[in-house]
Amino acid sequence: MGKSDIDIAQAAKLEHITQIAKKLNIATDDLELYGKYKAKLPLSLIQKDKIERSKLILVTAMTPTPAGEGKTTVSIGLTEGMNRIGKNTTVVLREPSLGPVFGIKGGAAGGGYSQVVPMEDINLHFTGDFSAIEKANNLLSALIDNNVRQHGANALGIDPRTVTWKRVMDMNDRSLRNIITGLGGKAGGVPAQTGFNITAASEIMAILCLAEDFADLKKKIATIYVGDTYEGNPVYAKDLKAEGAMAALLKDAIKPNLVQTLEGNPAIIHGGPFANIAQGTNSVIATKTGLSLSEYVVTEAGFGADLGAEKFLDIKCGYSGLSPSAVVIVATIRALKYHGGQDLKSLTTESADNVKKGLENLGKHIENMQQFGLPVVVAINKFVSDTDAEIAIVKEYVESKGERAEVSEGWEKGGDGTQELAHAVVKAAESCTSKYIPTYDWSLSIEDKINALATKVYGADGVDFTAVAKKQMRRMKELGLDRLPICVAKTQNSISDKASLKGRPSGFRLNVREFEFATGAGFVIPITGNMLRMPGLPAHPASEGISIDNDGVITGLS
Repeated sequence: MGKSDIDIAQAAKLEHITQIAKKLNIATDDLELYGKYKAKLPLSLIQKDKIERSKLILVTAMTPTPAGEGKTTVSIGLTEGMNRIGKNTTVVLREPSLGPVFGIKGGAAGGGYSQVVPMEDINLHFTGDFSAIEKANNLLSALIDNNVRQHGANALGIDPRTVTWKRVMDMNDRSLRNIITGLGGKAGGVPAQTGFNITAASEIMAILCLAEDFADLKKKIATIYVGDTYEGNPVYAKDLKAEGAMAALLKDAIKPNLVQTLEGNPAIIHGGPFANIAQGTNSVIATKTGLSLSEYVVTEAGFGADLGAEKFLDIKCGYSGLSPSAVVIVATIRALKYHGGQDLKSLTTESADNVKKGLENLGKHIENMQQFGLPVVVAINKFVSDTDAEIAIVKEYVESKGERAEVSEGWEKGGDGTQELAHAVVKAAESCTSKYIPTYDWSLSIEDKINALATKVYGADGVDFTAVAKKQMRRMKELGLDRLPICVAKTQNSISDKASLKGRPSGFRLNVREFEFATGAGFVIPITGNMLRMPGLPAHPASEGISIDNDGVITGLS
């Protein structure tokens, strides 16, 4: 049995973070040190002229199995490989959420010999960004409840039945999804039904990841919609005079974090919204910082390309003006067999037939990225059970789609296993001469924008809206929100809105159950299926295998 991820990470000899900064020509005085191996970076490092000369590589994936297909591992491995072939490259990633760390994944800092380190810190509290986001979010909750309880000139007349803002915490705790607050008589406030979301689902997280600077952060926070008055007028965070204090809590969290890969290359990690319920990408600030400091930036967007990559392009790029020069789609033989009908428990068993059947899922993602007008490279993230015959099937299929596929062996070999992939990605990026093509025009109606996503990206025949959703759309138009981009809350397990539909679903209609809207972040959220913003733990959570010894050495993270 080989070394575990944490064994590999703890055996690595890390460089002092000041040495990593030197590789990006960052002066030591510009670093805010968090020990020897982590540092915050100032926003002053962002330089527009340098961004325009650099190339952005977006890593996405085919529809994943429950365990995921290794986008982060491939992103880190590709960064190692690109530096090996002489390309000055920084990887820019999201921060892990404690929910998945202690739930299913056990960690989210890459794997094998393609990791960012110190992995224990990154996977746990890191530099406190999630905690600051949680506090800012919950301050607004406290201010809302306090105002509901007040009488006189300060009272806004908020109808507590209309308040949509929820508290958050960074843990999978299903019992907090629906709660009653304000019990205990007058001293306890006004009783109300509410709940908790996980911190990654907070609108504050979305805002932090789309903000350009402190002024933009405050502006976005000020426009958060929290509910209505008894007269039916909207109430925003600015009405509670909340934006200044909330932004003050985020004074350090807005700054991106510098760490390193196992091979001593720069890694910037910042923000962490989920892609099935939010935009699923790291912060605009982090991406622009990376592009200001290096020739290439490799970044990733959560789950399959129908979620993270679409939202990266239609939302993040729409607001920031960024545009990738190439897209890497991570595919695995096991995921292809899974979508080809093979049982989840037998994915290590060779099956050329199931690989071929599963290719239609990968094909749809390739076509979607081609619709955006971007060159595509497929990275076959290699597992020990993969056979040469299975890999050859995938390569031949991708070539028939007019694109190139290369094996990625970063997990086993680090940069030594990704150099062919790196050459392919550089060639693809250099061939890109134009910006991406959006899925829809923001000026279209909400219905038309969702229909464009459903038909073009998901392959649906159309969209059905419930009566509740139709009423909410009318309300959004009244509030002037109908010209915002769309951030669909949808299962990550299928290109469709039904988790059970594998492969390339067809003959279905997208069903929009209801809406939420993030006025501060600036997008409308159609909710499909039974999407939850507060996950639960599995029967045997990863936390069962995580511990720490008397010397402070942590075990069990992966």
